[in-house]
Amino acid sequence: MQHVMFFLFAIITLGAAIMVVTTRNLLRSALWLILVFFGIAGIFVLLNAEFLAVVQILVYVGAIATLIIFAVMLTRQVMDPKQPRFNDQARVVAGFATLLFVVLAVIVTRVAWPVAIGAAPVDAIQQLGMDFVGPYAVPFEVASVLLVVAMIGAIIIAREHE
Repeated sequence: MQHVMFFLFAIITLGAAIMVVTTRNLLRSALWLILVFFGIAGIFVLLNAEFLAVVQILVYVGAIATLIIFAVMLTRQVMDPKQPRFNDQARVVAGFATLLFVVLAVIVTRVAWPVAIGAAPVDAIQQLGMDFVGPYAVPFEVASVLLVVAMIGAIIIAREHE
């Protein structure tokens, strides 16, 4: 049953990720991104990492995706509709995507399948909390301040062009 759920979450996540990069409407692309975040949270649940699943939903769906949607909605009128939507870097991006796929395929094929499932440490949540509070607390706070400043900037830009 767990294998079926994993493949279901993987198909949902990969399908939504493909829609994120192929959808022409930026707002719809952001909505597909929310589905990607939910799929990743489902995979975390299958890995018995419920804490990371909740953090995934709260931080990425609740904060990051909402911020992206508000920024898109507030700055939509700022973008010039006469400008081309695409640039000339599609071949470069396709080359790097192909290279990344090949590297990941080589890594996955070198793993001895099936991989043995190891038990999580009893104090895993406590260790994770200590790691977050330790050296990673400052970068998280800086990132949150940066996101707030970006949101305020988007609001100011949107109000100036009304």
